[in-house]
Amino acid sequence: MYILTSKKNGTIYIGVTADIAERVWAHKQKAVPGFTAKYGVDRLVYMQHFDRIEDAIAEEKRLKNWKRSWKIDLIERENPEWEDLYDTINQ
Repeated sequence: MYILTSKKNGTIYIGVTADIAERVWAHKQKAVPGFTAKYGVDRLVYMQHFDRIEDAIAEEKRLKNWKRSWKIDLIERENPEWEDLYDTINQ
């Protein structure tokens, strides 16, 4: 499960994938048509690993129902500077 943003305090997108590196790369290349390409949402600011995809999907759905301020608090607890974590997953 991952959270992308356009910039600090910018547009937020929550998604699920089995291959985080490939999926974020696709967002960065604008290869995923739709919301993230339209709004330039390609900065990986939060990710959480789950052993079961069902658990990741459940967490994604839960977070999508959160207030925006709660999502921002979650990001800032783990990544206070809203740094793009993409390079850390490709090492």
